[in-house]
Amino acid sequence: MAEQDPGDDRRRLREIRRLYFEVERYNRILAARPPTGDYPLSVRVEMLQQEVARFRQQQLPDIDDSASDREPDQLVDDKVQATSATPLSGLTGFQYLQRRQYGPVRADLSAMYADVVAQQIPSTLKEKEFELGAMNKIFAAKWLNDKQVVFGTKCNQLVVIDVLSGQMTTIPMLQSSEESVPAQQPCGIHGIAINPSGTMLATGASNTNDIGIYKLPTFDPFCVGEGAHSDWVFDLEWIDDEFLITGSRDNNMALWRIDNVDESQTSRMSCLYVPEYAVKKPLVVKKCEKAQKVRALSVNRSKKEMAVLSLNAFLHLWDIETFEQIWSSRLTCGKENVCMTVSEDKNLYAVGSHSCVTLVDCRKKLCQPVPTKPRERGTFQGIRSLSFKRDIITIGTGMGLVMFYDVRAAKFLENQTGYPCQLAVGSGWLRQDDNFRDIFMGAAYPNAIYTHAYDDSGVRLFAAGGPLPAGLWGNYGALWA
Repeated sequence: MAEQDPGDDRRRLREIRRLYFEVERYNRILAARPPTGDYPLSVRVEMLQQEVARFRQQQLPDIDDSASDREPDQLVDDKVQATSATPLSGLTGFQYLQRRQYGPVRADLSAMYADVVAQQIPSTLKEKEFELGAMNKIFAAKWLNDKQVVFGTKCNQLVVIDVLSGQMTTIPMLQSSEESVPAQQPCGIHGIAINPSGTMLATGASNTNDIGIYKLPTFDPFCVGEGAHSDWVFDLEWIDDEFLITGSRDNNMALWRIDNVDESQTSRMSCLYVPEYAVKKPLVVKKCEKAQKVRALSVNRSKKEMAVLSLNAFLHLWDIETFEQIWSSRLTCGKENVCMTVSEDKNLYAVGSHSCVTLVDCRKKLCQPVPTKPRERGTFQGIRSLSFKRDIITIGTGMGLVMFYDVRAAKFLENQTGYPCQLAVGSGWLRQDDNFRDIFMGAAYPNAIYTHAYDDSGVRLFAAGGPLPAGLWGNYGALWA
């Protein structure tokens, strides 16, 4: 029997690839047609797919082909499956237009929608301010679901607010044991963190140097953590559903394991409204070298690292798997470095200080302040909160403004007049006591945006805070939608 010519096999492979690309082309044409009726074109696609299947049934020898690193039949399998026509019935007009533009290969366009939302939504947001009573300055906030937000205040209250009705519910703070020594001059709740599965919430306790853990969504007390810090807990972050890291003004970093209730020691606070809960100790407590007052934490789970910001303008990188400090670097802006956020997609940190936002690439240890125009510098002061939303950094300032910076375009989002897109927050509530009348009367004090958070859709922003001077008692909270 005559030996088969290898050239025939190569020609057959080329024919398979040609048929595949023809099928893909016809699928794109089908996707561009209106989603109604039957077309003869679909019959041609079906014939081509059958022809590809007939070629695949024939035995093909192994051939070293530089056009692909995989076997030919595997190539056809994956490609035909990836480009098979998807049903167009039931698509909205916007989805149909996007499908026609990008073809069936780009069926999931959620990432592109998120980019559009992040860039276009800020200019359309309208304020709905809430009446929050006589509480003092909101320092931290997180969305619980599509209609509830939990926030913590300087007067050490943990409150859940319904953003639709404005109704508020106060959550009892967890009392520490008698062994816990409270910090001097307590200063409320500075951090709230929800674990990745959404089953646990960590925040401050009645003693501001301890932490309280609640079960979600019921807010049943789970445990109180003590014995790690002697001063205020400024921030806390979950590594996963079990391990939690806290940073304090005493320069200590503590690692906690929140797994099960330790029956060996429980709280003495037992009543109808607050059931008994456990008391836990930290697994490890370490000093953050070169730090003076740990202020903010940001965890990059994709890189297994955590950035720690201290008030003396140092950024410290920690390995979250070994809980070891890797390096420390001084930031370019040295005054009031108080807030930080991270983009895991870009492996980029943003740090807020008195007069600028600094972008930090920990891979190259590069720090780059965000450039500002002369007309932006007057309002770009006293940054108190930051967050990443795709390519957009949302900036809460101490001047009563929320601003938006596009990292990809390297400029602030602008309105139609060419000026920066800014949200000017409302007046909030201010207690006019003797301290106000003796020291602060006669001047205007806009509300600082100490915290803000987007909901899962990215189209609603909860922003909150209060007057910037430490001696003033007041609050501000609003939903921008």
